[in-house]
Amino acid sequence: MLGEKVKYTLQSDYDHSEVRFLKKNKRVGMLMDELLQNPCRLYESRHFCEKYGIAKSSLSEDIKLINDILQENGSGCVESIQGAGGGIRYIPGISAERIRRLQEGLIEALSDTTRMLGGKYLYTSDIMFNGQFIADMARTFAQKFHSLGADYVVTVETKGIGIAAQTAYMLGLPLVVIRREAKYSEGSTVSINYFSGSTERIQKMSIAKRAVEPGRKAIIIDDFMRGGGSLKGIQDILGEFDVETVGIGVAIEAGFPEKKKVKDYVSILIIDEIDEENHVISVRPNETII
Repeated sequence: MLGEKVKYTLQSDYDHSEVRFLKKNKRVGMLMDELLQNPCRLYESRHFCEKYGIAKSSLSEDIKLINDILQENGSGCVESIQGAGGGIRYIPGISAERIRRLQEGLIEALSDTTRMLGGKYLYTSDIMFNGQFIADMARTFAQKFHSLGADYVVTVETKGIGIAAQTAYMLGLPLVVIRREAKYSEGSTVSINYFSGSTERIQKMSIAKRAVEPGRKAIIIDDFMRGGGSLKGIQDILGEFDVETVGIGVAIEAGFPEKKKVKDYVSILIIDEIDEENHVISVRPNETII
């Protein structure tokens, strides 16, 4: 009941404790805020029971209410895992309607013909560093990949870092950034050469040996894919560490060439044509992402 009051101990930054009385609606709000601020983090039930001074039955009621709110809003769900090693965690999500709004916003932005740079290239830096676009794209990928059991989110510098970092946060995973050139600050590195379809030449990428552990799983996130050469290069360099790629997400996919160097990827948008002579950019949503 909303009028119910409970006593709990608040631990401050300076390890001073004070006793407060908290109404149930305020407690639920604080509990929900903690879960949303720490996506995919698994909490033991006793963490919240001790923090708010409540029984497991009261916590179950609170979690059910939060889960109902999240699902009605299309923002994900709260997962309760029973048994040893179980607990409570927030799984981020995004509604189909919100994905469509994201796609419509991206299409509107990308359809601006002043973005044409020549050679079938488009200026996209402002889009890939737009906070709202980044947040919704990351939610889309997190919803798609959260059940894959990945240990890392991996990207290659530079424009994909924003989306990848937010996706890593949503999944509660570390971000690994593969460099175009090895840096001294990275320590010992492994490098490979790969063919980039975007630049149509051989390029190099490197990863610090300390960045990943053998036998792990990774999700690759990037901003754009034309032929898939860069993504294949990331797969190959991760393979040098026996790291399995379990998912690939790209914000924008070029419809040309049709055959890509990677499989089992998901994209949010597809660019079918960049006609510089007639000033036409043909962009469509990828319906399979919903």
